[in-house]
Amino acid sequence: MRVTVVGLGKIGLPLAVQFAGRGHHTVGADIDESVIRAVEDARPPFPNEADLDERLAKVVADGFLEATTDTAAAVAAGEVVVVVVPLYVDARGEPEFSAIDAATRDIGRGLRPGTLVTYETTLPVGTTRNRIAARLGEASGLRAGGDYFLAFSPERVSSGRVFRDLARYPKLVGGIDDESGRRAVDFYNSALDFEERDDLPRRNGAWDLGSAEAAELAKLAETTYRDVNIGLANQFALYAESIGVDFLEVAAACNSQPFSHLHRPGIAVGGHCIPVYPWFYLGGDPAATIVRAAREANRAMPERCVDMLAERYGDLTGAVVVVLGACYRGGVKETAFSGVFATVDALRRRGARPQVEDPLLTAEELSGLGLEPYRSGTVVDAAVLQADHVEYQELTPSDLPGVKVVLDGRGVLDPARWPGVPVLRLGRGSR
Repeated sequence: MRVTVVGLGKIGLPLAVQFAGRGHHTVGADIDESVIRAVEDARPPFPNEADLDERLAKVVADGFLEATTDTAAAVAAGEVVVVVVPLYVDARGEPEFSAIDAATRDIGRGLRPGTLVTYETTLPVGTTRNRIAARLGEASGLRAGGDYFLAFSPERVSSGRVFRDLARYPKLVGGIDDESGRRAVDFYNSALDFEERDDLPRRNGAWDLGSAEAAELAKLAETTYRDVNIGLANQFALYAESIGVDFLEVAAACNSQPFSHLHRPGIAVGGHCIPVYPWFYLGGDPAATIVRAAREANRAMPERCVDMLAERYGDLTGAVVVVLGACYRGGVKETAFSGVFATVDALRRRGARPQVEDPLLTAEELSGLGLEPYRSGTVVDAAVLQADHVEYQELTPSDLPGVKVVLDGRGVLDPARWPGVPVLRLGRGSR
């Protein structure tokens, strides 16, 4: 088939490579010319995506993947259009549709009768049927479900392991009508390599959930569940901290039977997904008090962790505190909704002088984010580990001269490597 992927970001490009690797002639469209040049040169425009280098080089060399900035022309040449354009949000996670609306207009200008269009960008419930279909119709003059086919199929993958996740997890699909759903199922079954799994209620593959709204809700439900679970784990951890109990041991004991699946506590919930999509859900269900309470509890965690640090260290006024990790999670060069910002703000409110280090970001990139970079060898008073980069597991006090106390917000440091330096770990009874 001829497939067009609109949006060649950290999810869109691996998807395009996957489709091309299955023999579908694929054209990737993006408004960033530097991304197009990188794809044409078979050079990943972002680091640390497993297997992307080799797979990208092969499909470009074989002629199965091309790239362009002309979205309308790419759509006009395609039988299937897969959209992975970001839906931007404000500080509270309220959707800002300008980018996806612009892409939708471009798609509409090239849309031809009989084309299947499937959106993978996470959307509030009802967006595909109402907003997307209306804008495609305005730009194309075509009717969704009659002249062309429209479905929603949420991406369910994580940066750094996209190809593995595509094979591991069922592809959820919902069309605005039965035929749209059927065509989307057929396409994804032809374009993805699904693993055999015995733990699923039905065969792994593309699953039709019956409507676009059901597929939209499925993505919001699974990510909101994680936020609520983390919020609960954080509250359990704070209580365990107060009574001198190791919550990670407690959680492991609870999870030894199948009715408990407690997540790990942590200093922050970051990224484009977990801290954002609960707000999308609340937009449709504002009475969901459990969802709202969990989101607020998780947003408060950086402040609570800085409180822990101050209780052990003392007055932080004037103290140089290095925050380890600006990325929202280890191994992924992404700072969207990262806990680093709230952690730095909390330290500044206490009069500290926070500096930030991250192995994936240069000093210039950190400065561009409004963060003061940490220079190796600078004497510090304390440290807060915010992102679980693998590099941090090997740290010792010699890497942070003068450090008097460390707060490990991710539970990855080995206290044995820090003789004489207290390592505070959330939920480990470290008070």
